[in-house]
Amino acid sequence: MKKYNVGIIGYGWAASAHIEAINKTKQGQVTAIYSSRKLDDAELSAKHGTPIKSYQNLDDMLANPDIHVVDISSYPSQHRNQAVAAANAKKHIILEKPMANSLQEVREIVAAAKANGVKGCVCFECRFSNQFQVTKALIDEGLLGSLHYGEVDYYHGIGPWYGQFRWNTGKKDGGSALLTAGCHALDALLMVMGNEVESVSSFSTKSSSDEYDTTSVTLIHFKNGAIGKSAAVVDCLQPYYFHTHLCGSQGSLLDDKFHSMKLHTDKHAWSKLSMKMLDSGDVSDHPYESQFQAFFDALDEGKDMPLTSFPESLKSFEVIFASDKSAEQGGKPVRIADLG
Repeated sequence: MKKYNVGIIGYGWAASAHIEAINKTKQGQVTAIYSSRKLDDAELSAKHGTPIKSYQNLDDMLANPDIHVVDISSYPSQHRNQAVAAANAKKHIILEKPMANSLQEVREIVAAAKANGVKGCVCFECRFSNQFQVTKALIDEGLLGSLHYGEVDYYHGIGPWYGQFRWNTGKKDGGSALLTAGCHALDALLMVMGNEVESVSSFSTKSSSDEYDTTSVTLIHFKNGAIGKSAAVVDCLQPYYFHTHLCGSQGSLLDDKFHSMKLHTDKHAWSKLSMKMLDSGDVSDHPYESQFQAFFDALDEGKDMPLTSFPESLKSFEVIFASDKSAEQGGKPVRIADLG
């Protein structure tokens, strides 16, 4: 079985979860870490259970022919340059969300990967969660019929108690309520409703002194006539909640409950689904392992991975940046085709 040696770019909070998940896959093993801080190789190797060489010069790590994949979990403002450099060095790429801080930068990453014949994986790992795998299976089995309305919302108060808070409050790396975290919900909505979007309208606000609006709500008009809604609220004071409500011609789903006319269930009561819910923002609880396993399996076959490849994720980021543009214009609708 082929082994993929992985070099980590950015040794922070998310990287620790990535390393553990990569090392649990059948093919992946972390062998290098780039950090602006000086790291001790012996300590890293002992902590993560594999021999690891540290680098303080990214070019040196990318020049190592024994590294096949890089995992970028650095600050979002650094993603574009690091990802393009990795692609030019012929390394496959695992890239934390957001892919970059602008649609142009995202497109440049995707173009660089295509030009160099490398594959990408974007950390929209919620698509691999048990909650959304079960939800998608329910839809694919036709139990909800044809969906005409869907909402997936992200409620997660990001404060000093949360790992990314120290860089999250600034516009440079926080970006927007969607870019910093709420994109998980909007991306999940596109997974279940389809990513053929005609236009979006969005409004945003904030409750604190952050440099950007930390609450937004996006209304989506799909090309097939369906509509959707996604709220991104990262300044709430409540337990983590990944709200999902889907309505179709044969039934509805609300989080882990559903009703289907096809099953002749009692429409006065919900039927309960047995599945693990997305109920934590802690990266250690995210389903990275199943996502990375799918990525390495796709590399074995020389094809794009399912669900979260660079081309697939680009479609989500087009909607995300269109939403932020609409919010900046006071809710004016933005057509995806007009993004240029």
